Amino acid sequence: MRKPVLLDLFCCAGGAAMGYSRAGFDVVGVDVVWQFNYPFRFVEADALTLDLDWLKTFDAIHASPPCQSYTALTSRTGTGDDWPRLIEPVRDLLQSTGLPYVIENVEGAPLNDPMVLCGTMFDDLRVLRHRLFESNVLLTAPGPCRSHPLCHTLDKRKNHYGSTDEWTDYVSVNGGGNSSVAAARDAMGIDWMTKGELNEAIPPSYTEHVGRQLLAHLGHV
Repeated sequence: MRKPVLLDLFCCAGGAAMGYSRAGFDVVGVDVVWQFNYPFRFVEADALTLDLDWLKTFDAIHASPPCQSYTALTSRTGTGDDWPRLIEPVRDLLQSTGLPYVIENVEGAPLNDPMVLCGTMFDDLRVLRHRLFESNVLLTAPGPCRSHPLCHTLDKRKNHYGSTDEWTDYVSVNGGGNSSVAAARDAMGIDWMTKGELNEAIPPSYTEHVGRQLLAHLGHV
């Protein structure tokens, strides 16, 4: 039996792709910017201009449209309009293919009836990293979101400064400098990305979990 092939739109450096690969998919990534560290076959293109007939050659599609306009930070600063809002046109595109699809984004994004994943649901992760997943396939989380532990900090103003370890406790992987790159890679389960790429990535464990459910839907179990 041939392996099903998943198209990974807005792929960045391939955190989502690696999870789908581990689940059992062959993966092809698409991004408008060349991704030197993407670990699978890559196509440099604008996702919204892709040929519909080509899209239909895949077995499933994942998309992670830009999240910046939906984040808590842009909500606080009122800068959401500085970034593209692509969820609606991406959803229209994916629905037009008739294929199983997944759209991933941050909390606050206008996704339809999304499943929420948190790093506390996965024993191999040390990040919180709440992410939403919309799909036309029924998706379930591996368990409840557990109580959030303290994240390691280098900020001396924080009450728990000095009481955590970046190699054993949770870390915040974002634009701040609260952990080393090596510890951030370890916490996310990603060993091939730069710090900037890690900041935008999702842990492969998330899409490995999603990918297994897509494979079951497709009859590949």
